[in-house]
Amino acid sequence: MTGAVTAGLLAGYGIAIPVGAIGAHLVAVSARSPWRTGAGAALGVATADGAYALAAVLGGTALVPLLAPVATPLRQASAAVLLLLAASSARTALRARRAPAGRQPPPPPPGRAYGTFLGLTILNPVTVLYFTVLVLGGHATTGPAASAAFVLAAFAASASWQLALATAGTLLGRALTGARARLLTGLASSALIGFLAVRMLW
Repeated sequence: MTGAVTAGLLAGYGIAIPVGAIGAHLVAVSARSPWRTGAGAALGVATADGAYALAAVLGGTALVPLLAPVATPLRQASAAVLLLLAASSARTALRARRAPAGRQPPPPPPGRAYGTFLGLTILNPVTVLYFTVLVLGGHATTGPAASAAFVLAAFAASASWQLALATAGTLLGRALTGARARLLTGLASSALIGFLAVRMLW
């Protein structure tokens, strides 16, 4: 059981720590929203990671041939959605800059942030392939109890890291209170998301 928990924690942190477009967008959303909105988004990402870990444990070798034909279309769809998000974030930053004080656009509620980030992360087929390779390459998930421990540990690791990103974003937003600083950080995050989305297609 200890081996399964350790393997799950390492797998969860392994997929969560490399900050990509989703992580950059999470920080950007958290910077202009209350912490509970960022937390909802973070848990959406972690839920997708946990679901893919569960799918890898249950599906095993059957998942690889099923995902291979749709991996490229899913990657392209994910990149397109991220490019739309980058454009939307840039527009939001520009509109907020022009809006009078006290009339800033409201942040998304936690439930909507959760659903949005869950859907964005589900679009990434690399996550389930990553977990499948780990499950097939090790012996820590033999048996129902060990498999459950692996999945829960992977979810907990991902959730802790994503919540740390959300907290960092919230603190960044509190530090950058000026309108110009918020505009620059909003445009910078949009540019980063766009760059990472384009890189997914390489």
